[in-house]
Amino acid sequence: MTPEEEREQQRRERAATRLFSGRVDFLLSAPQLKFLPDPVCPEVAFCGRSNVGKSSLLNALTGRKAIARASVTPGRTQELNFFDVGGEPGSQPLLRLVDMPGYGFAKAPVKVVERWKNLVKSYLRGRPVLARNLVLVDSRHGLKDVDREMMKMLDEAAVGYRIVLTKTDKIKASELERVANQVAEEAKKHVAAYPELHLTSAEKGMGIEALRAAVVSDALGEGWLER
Repeated sequence: MTPEEEREQQRRERAATRLFSGRVDFLLSAPQLKFLPDPVCPEVAFCGRSNVGKSSLLNALTGRKAIARASVTPGRTQELNFFDVGGEPGSQPLLRLVDMPGYGFAKAPVKVVERWKNLVKSYLRGRPVLARNLVLVDSRHGLKDVDREMMKMLDEAAVGYRIVLTKTDKIKASELERVANQVAEEAKKHVAAYPELHLTSAEKGMGIEALRAAVVSDALGEGWLER
Protein backbone atom coordinates (compact mmCIF):
# COMPACT_ATOMS: atom_id res chain seq x y z
CA MET A 1 0.00 0.00 0.00
CA THR A 2 1.41 3.38 -1.02
CA PRO A 3 1.52 6.28 1.50
CA GLU A 4 -1.37 7.93 -0.37
CA GLU A 5 -3.44 4.75 -0.27
CA GLU A 6 -2.65 4.35 3.42
CA ARG A 7 -3.83 7.90 4.16
CA GLU A 8 -7.03 7.27 2.20
CA GLN A 9 -7.65 4.05 4.11
CA GLN A 10 -7.17 5.83 7.42
CA ARG A 11 -9.62 8.50 6.29
CA ARG A 12 -12.19 5.84 5.43
CA GLU A 13 -11.72 4.12 8.77
CA ARG A 14 -12.15 7.36 10.72
CA ALA A 15 -15.31 8.23 8.79
CA ALA A 16 -16.79 4.76 9.31
CA THR A 17 -16.02 4.93 13.03
CA ARG A 18 -17.82 8.29 13.25
CA LEU A 19 -20.84 6.78 11.50
CA PHE A 20 -21.01 3.86 13.92
CA SER A 21 -20.50 6.15 16.91
CA GLY A 22 -23.93 7.60 16.11
CA ARG A 23 -27.22 5.78 15.81
CA VAL A 24 -27.12 1.98 15.98
CA ASP A 25 -30.50 0.53 16.96
CA PHE A 26 -31.99 -2.94 16.98
CA LEU A 27 -34.99 -2.85 14.64
CA LEU A 28 -36.64 -6.26 14.61
CA SER A 29 -36.28 -10.04 14.34
CA ALA A 30 -37.83 -11.75 11.32
CA PRO A 31 -38.62 -15.47 11.70
CA GLN A 32 -40.27 -15.47 8.26
CA LEU A 33 -39.96 -13.41 5.09
CA LYS A 34 -43.30 -11.69 5.69
CA PHE A 35 -41.79 -10.02 8.75
CA LEU A 36 -38.87 -8.42 6.88
CA PRO A 37 -38.67 -4.62 7.14
CA ASP A 38 -39.32 -2.51 4.06
CA PRO A 39 -36.21 -2.47 1.83
CA VAL A 40 -35.50 1.24 2.30
CA CYS A 41 -31.70 1.20 2.56
CA PRO A 42 -28.67 -1.00 1.75
CA GLU A 43 -28.12 -4.07 3.93
CA VAL A 44 -24.97 -5.99 4.86
CA ALA A 45 -25.60 -9.48 6.22
CA PHE A 46 -23.41 -11.53 8.56
CA CYS A 47 -23.38 -15.33 8.49
CA GLY A 48 -21.21 -18.10 9.89
CA ARG A 49 -21.12 -21.34 11.79
CA SER A 50 -22.69 -21.39 15.21
CA ASN A 51 -20.22 -20.15 17.82
CA VAL A 52 -17.98 -18.49 15.18
CA GLY A 53 -18.13 -15.21 17.12
CA LYS A 54 -20.78 -13.42 15.05
CA SER A 55 -22.40 -11.55 17.95
CA SER A 56 -19.02 -10.51 19.34
CA LEU A 57 -17.94 -9.19 15.94
CA LEU A 58 -21.18 -7.22 15.52
CA ASN A 59 -20.69 -5.71 18.96
CA ALA A 60 -17.10 -4.77 18.12
CA LEU A 61 -18.00 -3.24 14.75
CA THR A 62 -20.77 -1.12 16.22
CA GLY A 63 -18.74 -0.16 19.29
CA ARG A 64 -21.47 -1.49 21.58
CA LYS A 65 -21.16 -4.01 24.36
CA ALA A 66 -24.40 -5.85 23.74
CA ILE A 67 -26.15 -4.63 20.56
CA ALA A 68 -26.04 -8.29 19.45
CA ARG A 69 -26.51 -10.85 22.17
CA ALA A 70 -23.72 -13.39 22.53
CA SER A 71 -24.72 -16.79 23.83
CA VAL A 72 -22.92 -19.78 25.29
CA THR A 73 -25.46 -21.93 23.47
CA PRO A 74 -24.51 -22.17 19.77
CA GLY A 75 -27.38 -21.93 17.32
CA ARG A 76 -29.57 -19.65 19.41
CA THR A 77 -30.10 -17.09 16.64
CA GLN A 78 -32.91 -18.60 14.57
CA GLU A 79 -34.17 -15.42 12.94
CA LEU A 80 -32.90 -12.58 10.78
CA ASN A 81 -32.05 -9.75 13.16
CA PHE A 82 -31.95 -6.22 11.72
CA PHE A 83 -30.01 -3.23 13.07
CA ASP A 84 -30.40 0.36 11.83
CA VAL A 85 -27.18 2.35 11.41
CA GLY A 86 -26.90 6.11 10.81
CA GLY A 87 -29.53 8.77 10.33
CA GLU A 88 -31.70 10.31 13.01
CA PRO A 89 -33.86 8.14 15.33
CA GLY A 90 -37.27 7.67 13.77
CA SER A 91 -35.96 8.43 10.28
CA GLN A 92 -34.68 6.16 7.52
CA PRO A 93 -31.26 4.71 8.42
CA LEU A 94 -28.27 4.98 6.11
CA LEU A 95 -27.73 1.22 6.17
CA ARG A 96 -28.74 -1.93 8.02
CA LEU A 97 -26.76 -4.82 9.44
CA VAL A 98 -28.44 -8.21 9.32
CA ASP A 99 -27.49 -10.99 11.74
CA MET A 100 -28.34 -14.27 10.01
CA PRO A 101 -28.98 -17.60 11.75
CA GLY A 102 -25.85 -19.57 12.57
CA TYR A 103 -25.38 -22.84 10.73
CA GLY A 104 -23.64 -26.14 11.31
CA PHE A 105 -24.83 -26.82 14.85
CA ALA A 106 -25.21 -30.59 14.97
CA LYS A 107 -27.65 -30.66 17.92
CA ALA A 108 -30.29 -28.56 16.17
CA PRO A 109 -33.37 -30.57 15.09
CA VAL A 110 -33.51 -31.36 11.38
CA LYS A 111 -36.76 -29.43 10.91
CA VAL A 112 -35.23 -26.36 12.56
CA VAL A 113 -32.16 -26.56 10.33
CA GLU A 114 -34.34 -26.81 7.21
CA ARG A 115 -36.39 -23.84 8.33
CA TRP A 116 -33.19 -21.80 8.80
CA LYS A 117 -31.91 -22.82 5.37
CA ASN A 118 -35.15 -21.90 3.63
CA LEU A 119 -35.29 -18.53 5.38
CA VAL A 120 -31.68 -17.72 4.51
CA LYS A 121 -31.94 -18.89 0.88
CA SER A 122 -35.11 -16.90 0.31
CA TYR A 123 -33.59 -13.78 1.86
CA LEU A 124 -30.38 -14.04 -0.18
CA ARG A 125 -32.13 -14.60 -3.49
CA GLY A 126 -34.93 -12.11 -3.10
CA ARG A 127 -33.61 -9.13 -1.14
CA PRO A 128 -32.96 -6.30 -3.62
CA VAL A 129 -31.14 -4.06 -1.11
CA LEU A 130 -28.62 -6.69 0.01
CA ALA A 131 -25.30 -5.03 -0.77
CA ARG A 132 -22.84 -7.55 0.62
CA ASN A 133 -22.60 -10.65 2.78
CA LEU A 134 -19.86 -11.40 5.27
CA VAL A 135 -18.98 -15.07 5.75
CA LEU A 136 -17.33 -15.50 9.15
CA VAL A 137 -14.83 -18.32 9.52
CA ASP A 138 -13.17 -19.36 12.77
CA SER A 139 -9.43 -18.96 12.15
CA ARG A 140 -8.70 -21.89 14.48
CA HIS A 141 -10.54 -24.31 12.20
CA GLY A 142 -10.53 -22.82 8.70
CA LEU A 143 -13.21 -23.62 6.15
CA LYS A 144 -15.59 -26.47 6.91
CA ASP A 145 -18.03 -28.16 4.56
CA VAL A 146 -20.91 -26.08 5.96
CA ASP A 147 -18.96 -22.91 5.10
CA ARG A 148 -18.41 -24.20 1.57
CA GLU A 149 -22.13 -24.92 1.31
CA MET A 150 -22.89 -21.31 2.29
CA MET A 151 -20.33 -19.97 -0.18
CA LYS A 152 -21.87 -22.07 -2.95
CA MET A 153 -25.30 -20.75 -2.00
CA LEU A 154 -24.01 -17.18 -2.24
CA ASP A 155 -22.34 -17.91 -5.59
CA GLU A 156 -25.63 -19.24 -6.95
CA ALA A 157 -27.56 -16.27 -5.59
CA ALA A 158 -25.00 -13.89 -7.14
CA VAL A 159 -24.46 -12.20 -3.79
CA GLY A 160 -20.93 -10.84 -3.36
CA TYR A 161 -19.30 -11.70 -0.07
CA ARG A 162 -16.23 -11.05 2.01
CA ILE A 163 -14.62 -13.79 4.08
CA VAL A 164 -13.80 -12.70 7.63
CA LEU A 165 -11.50 -14.80 9.80
CA THR A 166 -12.51 -14.44 13.45
CA LYS A 167 -10.68 -15.08 16.74
CA THR A 168 -7.26 -14.53 15.18
CA ASP A 169 -5.79 -13.80 18.62
CA LYS A 170 -6.44 -17.41 19.62
CA ILE A 171 -3.81 -19.02 17.38
CA LYS A 172 -0.12 -18.61 16.62
CA ALA A 173 0.92 -16.21 13.85
CA SER A 174 2.41 -19.02 11.76
CA GLU A 175 -0.79 -21.06 11.97
CA LEU A 176 -2.90 -18.00 11.17
CA GLU A 177 -0.81 -17.38 8.06
CA ARG A 178 -1.27 -20.99 6.95
CA VAL A 179 -5.03 -20.90 7.46
CA ALA A 180 -5.38 -17.49 5.79
CA ASN A 181 -3.43 -18.65 2.73
CA GLN A 182 -5.47 -21.83 2.51
CA VAL A 183 -8.78 -19.95 2.74
CA ALA A 184 -7.65 -17.32 0.22
CA GLU A 185 -6.69 -20.01 -2.30
CA GLU A 186 -10.04 -21.73 -1.94
CA ALA A 187 -11.91 -18.43 -2.18
CA LYS A 188 -10.45 -17.92 -5.66
CA LYS A 189 -12.62 -20.80 -6.85
CA HIS A 190 -15.81 -18.96 -5.88
CA VAL A 191 -17.15 -16.37 -8.32
CA ALA A 192 -18.88 -14.22 -5.70
CA ALA A 193 -16.03 -14.18 -3.15
CA TYR A 194 -14.16 -10.92 -2.62
CA PRO A 195 -10.41 -11.56 -3.06
CA GLU A 196 -9.30 -9.82 0.13
CA LEU A 197 -9.57 -11.65 3.47
CA HIS A 198 -10.29 -9.78 6.68
CA LEU A 199 -8.40 -11.02 9.74
CA THR A 200 -10.15 -9.94 12.93
CA SER A 201 -10.30 -10.32 16.68
CA ALA A 202 -13.35 -8.86 18.39
CA GLU A 203 -11.65 -9.30 21.76
CA LYS A 204 -8.44 -7.47 20.84
CA GLY A 205 -9.91 -5.10 18.23
CA MET A 206 -7.66 -6.41 15.46
CA GLY A 207 -8.90 -5.64 11.94
CA ILE A 208 -12.13 -4.08 13.20
CA GLU A 209 -11.57 -0.56 11.83
CA ALA A 210 -10.68 -1.85 8.36
CA LEU A 211 -13.71 -4.16 8.27
CA ARG A 212 -15.94 -1.34 9.49
CA ALA A 213 -14.77 0.85 6.60
CA ALA A 214 -15.32 -2.01 4.13
CA VAL A 215 -18.87 -2.57 5.40
CA VAL A 216 -19.78 1.09 4.97
CA SER A 217 -18.18 1.28 1.51
CA ASP A 218 -20.03 -1.87 0.41
CA ALA A 219 -23.34 -0.45 1.61
CA LEU A 220 -23.03 3.18 0.53
CA GLY A 221 -20.62 3.01 -2.41
CA GLU A 222 -17.13 4.28 -2.95
CA GLY A 223 -18.26 7.92 -2.92
CA TRP A 224 -19.85 7.82 0.52
CA LEU A 225 -17.04 9.86 2.09
CA GLU A 226 -17.96 12.86 -0.04
CA ARG A 227 -21.64 12.85 0.89
